[in-house]
Amino acid sequence: MRSSQLTLAALCSALLLSTSAYADVDLGSIDLFSKDSATSPIPKGLVVGGAAVTGTHRYQADDTETYFIPGALYFGDQFMYLGDRARYYFALNDSFAAYGYGRFRFGNLDPDDHDQFKGMHKRRAEFEAGVGGTVITPYALLSARISSDVTGQSDGQELLLWADFPIVRDKLLIMPGVGMMIRSSNMANYYFGGVSASEATPQRKEWDTGTTFSPMTAIITSYRFTDRWMGLFAANYEFYDKSIADSPLVQHSGELYTILAVGYSW
Repeated sequence: MRSSQLTLAALCSALLLSTSAYADVDLGSIDLFSKDSATSPIPKGLVVGGAAVTGTHRYQADDTETYFIPGALYFGDQFMYLGDRARYYFALNDSFAAYGYGRFRFGNLDPDDHDQFKGMHKRRAEFEAGVGGTVITPYALLSARISSDVTGQSDGQELLLWADFPIVRDKLLIMPGVGMMIRSSNMANYYFGGVSASEATPQRKEWDTGTTFSPMTAIITSYRFTDRWMGLFAANYEFYDKSIADSPLVQHSGELYTILAVGYSW
């Protein structure tokens, strides 16, 4: 049964991922609240549903759009699957969690999409792997996660330092969070506005982001309407490092994404 649930989750999420390649919303540690109980705000097992995803695109040339898409999530005892990323917990107790992490990051720049991208190298998809850990306290979840490209596309790394402050009231979860995303020069230049010497033109100057430090804030809310139906709202804002914001490709100060979703617990 569990194998068939994971297969269905993968098939449903393929549809979600194909339309939300630019979105970067991390649902954080909500799986730590999943329980096999009708009153838990996060259920155990497979959740299939639909979502509205909207937000600011990374590059100035792109347009802001809203997508209405199907998708699926899976919350197991040790394994969590969220469409483009997954966790496997190899240590988990009331005070600490440690996990392996994998993510499929979609490419986000194609020179065929806009005249402004002509002469740029296509930013292709990559798979990233890493590890993370969370210290669980009565008032906060204190997390760190590091990951790296393992496919040779960006050859970059990310380090996320994060604090969640969960409030659980019966069937309701409200979890604000704040943190810092640190990206290596390779990662930031590839996906966040770098322009190499071979890509530079008189209208588009060469740009090296260097290593970037971007503060972030988020809120995640989940509510269990019935033992089978749940709703979720998530919003994430990244305050771009100045070297990203001032890139000739970006030219704005941050990135906001929101998700409004309804799901059926399988």
